[in-house]
Amino acid sequence: MLIPLDDRASEFGIEVGVIGGSGFYEFIDDPVDLEFDTPYGAPSAAITVGEVAGRTVAFLPRHGRDHDYVAHRVPFRANIWAMASLGVRSVFGPCSCGSLQPDLHPGDFVVVDQIVDRTWGRDATFFDRGAPDDAPGFDQPLHHQAFADPYDPGLRRALLDAARRVGVTAHDGGAMVVINGPRFSTRAESRWFREMGWSVVNMTGMPEAVLAAEAGMAYASVALVTDYDAGVDGHEPVTMDGVLAVMRENIARLRDVLEHAIPSVG
Repeated sequence: MLIPLDDRASEFGIEVGVIGGSGFYEFIDDPVDLEFDTPYGAPSAAITVGEVAGRTVAFLPRHGRDHDYVAHRVPFRANIWAMASLGVRSVFGPCSCGSLQPDLHPGDFVVVDQIVDRTWGRDATFFDRGAPDDAPGFDQPLHHQAFADPYDPGLRRALLDAARRVGVTAHDGGAMVVINGPRFSTRAESRWFREMGWSVVNMTGMPEAVLAAEAGMAYASVALVTDYDAGVDGHEPVTMDGVLAVMRENIARLRDVLEHAIPSVG
């Protein structure tokens, strides 16, 4: 069974979690690594617990410490279960994304407010009734998660306010379409996503967001634009080298935003 919120506790007094890239390690003071096992296997890596801006924070590298997991292989259920087991009640899920619209440029941040799930084959729920009797979740009660507004408004506001304080361009709202990966979009797919009015494209936003909701945790994401996807407005299509270069250039700014947002989490 899922751990009831009121029964979750940690000797570390953790309330805030961050699931992001490996470049976030250095923003945690006095880190302690916690190894975990869950009913869904081990999470992507050990969870690092330490201080950020006076708050005790749990950090988990989504893809593993050495990018061990491509997007569709990330152990999302284990990651969220481990965070919930530590008592985390609010999660920031920073990620990278490609721009689908001409006003969103590499280096911009987008505090998304909607999500479109185009993934397939991922374990996307804790409430897996009908699964084999020995599968985790087979005995969970029937549950359909409310998900009309997938991102917590208070955490979104904290991210937007923090971005303004540190002087970075952060767009308020936008839909993030999540593709399965590991490949990038074709030009036809990218044009379709753009014509649908979606703002950015990413590979890891789902099922992380809905699993956090099922676990009773507030969740919000700030997406760093790293590229123009399959060539918005004549730009060169995305490459992995280009994505990594923009991430390296902006990781310090993203850490600054989180350091300013975390203290305001209730």
